Amino acid sequence: MTGRLRSGWWLAGVVVVLLSACGSKPMNRAPVEDRGSVSPRAEVAAPVAPVVQPPGFENAGKAGYYTVKPKDTLIGIGLETGQSHKDIARWNSLENPNRIEVGQVLRVLPPVADGVAVAKPVTSGAATATPIAVGSAKPAAAPAAAASSAAPASAPASAAVTAVATGEDDIGWIWPTGGAVLAGFDEAKNKGLDIGGKAGEPVVASADGKVVYAGAGLRGYGNLIILKHNNVYLTAYAHNQALLVKEDQSVKKGQKIAEMGNSDADRVKLHFEVRRQGKPVDPAKYLPAR
Repeated sequence: MTGRLRSGWWLAGVVVVLLSACGSKPMNRAPVEDRGSVSPRAEVAAPVAPVVQPPGFENAGKAGYYTVKPKDTLIGIGLETGQSHKDIARWNSLENPNRIEVGQVLRVLPPVADGVAVAKPVTSGAATATPIAVGSAKPAAAPAAAASSAAPASAPASAAVTAVATGEDDIGWIWPTGGAVLAGFDEAKNKGLDIGGKAGEPVVASADGKVVYAGAGLRGYGNLIILKHNNVYLTAYAHNQALLVKEDQSVKKGQKIAEMGNSDADRVKLHFEVRRQGKPVDPAKYLPAR
C-alpha cells in the first residue's frame, strides 16, 4: 500500500514537471499582417464624375452669341437681341424651345457656311441717319458716293452686330395709339413709353413689319406683340386685352393689331418699346410730334 502511494505521488510529480516545461516554451503563432486602421475599400479612389458643360459653352463671349441667364426665355432673348425667337430656335437646332438652361450659349445671328454673318446689301440711295428728337437739327447728309456703294458681301459677326445698311433707319414711324404719355423712357426703370387710354381702344402698328411674337409668354408684358421692321428695329406692344394678329403675319403701318388693356399691368395702358439691334431706345426720339 505504501509503495503504491509513493508511485502515485511520483507520477503526479512527473506530470507537474512536464506541464511546467510546456508552459515555459513560447507558443508558435501564425504571423499577422498589420494593415493599419484603413479599410481595404478606402484605398481605392472613387471615380471622378466628368464635368458636364452646357450646350455651346465653347462659344461663350464670342460676337453673335448669347449666354443664357437665370429666368431667361427664348422670347425675351429674341427681344434683347433683336431677333425672332423662332429664328433663334432654328439656328440652334432646339428640339424644345421652352427648354433652355442657364449657361447655355445660343447663336443669335444667322449662321452661314463660312462662319460669318452676311450683311444686308444696300437697297436704297438714302443716306443712313440716326433718328433725332423733334425740333433738333438734322444731321448732315452723307456723301453721294457712300450712298451708292454696296456693303460687303459678308462681314465678321462682330461687325454685323453694329453695321446698319443704308436706309434701315428711314422708317417713318407713327404713334401706336392716341392717348397721353403716362411714363417716359428710362433705360433702367422703363424701357419704353406708357401710353394711357381706355380698354378696347385700337393699337396700331407703328411701321410696316412682320409679327415675330404674339402671346403672353414674357413675364411683365401681359398680352404682347413684337414686330420686326428690318434687320435693325423691333417694336413691342404690351398689356393688350386682345391680340388681332398672328406670328409670321405681315402688317402695314397704321394697321390695327391689338386692343388696349391691362394684362399684367396695374391699369389700362399700352407699353410701347422701340428696340434698335435689341437695345431699348427712347421712342419719343423716333415718333413724330403731335
